[in-house]
Amino acid sequence: MKKKDNTKLFWYAIALGFILLFVLILLSSILDVGDRLRTIHPYVEYGFYGLSALLVYALILRPVHIILFSPAFSVETTLDEASRKNYLVYKRVAKRLMAFEDLPEAESESLKNAMGNAQELREALNHTFTKHIKKKMNKVIKKNAKTVMISTAISQNGKLDFYTVVVVNLKMIKELVVMCGFRPSYKNLSRLTVNVFTTALIAEGLENMDINEILPTSTINTLGDIPFIRPMLSSVTQGISNALLTLRIGIVTRKFLFSDAKEITKEEIRRGALFEAAKMLPSVLADAFMILPKRIANLFKKPPKESFEEL
Repeated sequence: MKKKDNTKLFWYAIALGFILLFVLILLSSILDVGDRLRTIHPYVEYGFYGLSALLVYALILRPVHIILFSPAFSVETTLDEASRKNYLVYKRVAKRLMAFEDLPEAESESLKNAMGNAQELREALNHTFTKHIKKKMNKVIKKNAKTVMISTAISQNGKLDFYTVVVVNLKMIKELVVMCGFRPSYKNLSRLTVNVFTTALIAEGLENMDINEILPTSTINTLGDIPFIRPMLSSVTQGISNALLTLRIGIVTRKFLFSDAKEITKEEIRRGALFEAAKMLPSVLADAFMILPKRIANLFKKPPKESFEEL
């Protein structure tokens, strides 16, 4: 028991350290921009601070508040003990799920019929999450990974990538928590916090990535003859890397919510999340490349023959 408590304290301390670091970086950036705007007019500076406060609340504080104040619960198959406390949480979560308009009628009826028995309700919840909610969660994870990919591929600023990854991943975790009606334990939330900010720091560092270290020399020489391709390829590679990391965070969040006795160790969750993220990545890339601006896609197209004839 003491070892478990020490592990919790360790993760809490690490998460708190990352949060303080993020707050300091965020305040430094806001004050730096505000100081520059002061040269235009003091009211412009004050307006920027007000806008920044609203954005921080809407994009960061509000999602964090929703996550922290949701009930702690995990859909476990065999490790969950039947107790009055768990039974009350089961009922609360079941009622929340039955309020969803897109929940299949059969699932809603199953939850309703199981309300009088803790064991039956637990099994009905597990079936609903595994067969229905899990698919919806995967769609949310892919959508946010696509957002991160496009945003960081277009952006050419490491600090902006940092904030984008933090905001989008917080939004993703909030959406998953709202969809389920509960959150992971505080210990697992601390782990997620470390994952999110580590990913954000990696996203910022990728801005200085050298494409020569990734692709073979022969490929680099071929691409060097095509205007704008090398710098653009570097940006797209950064976006793909950030999308993969976001997929991993989303899947880890889902696995913390769906704690299964067959996959309960930290190593198995981590390994399984990376493998599943790699499987999801191609579909995310396909969607993302369809949304990228046409002017970027046109760089890969050959000029129409009519243009040469006119010349």
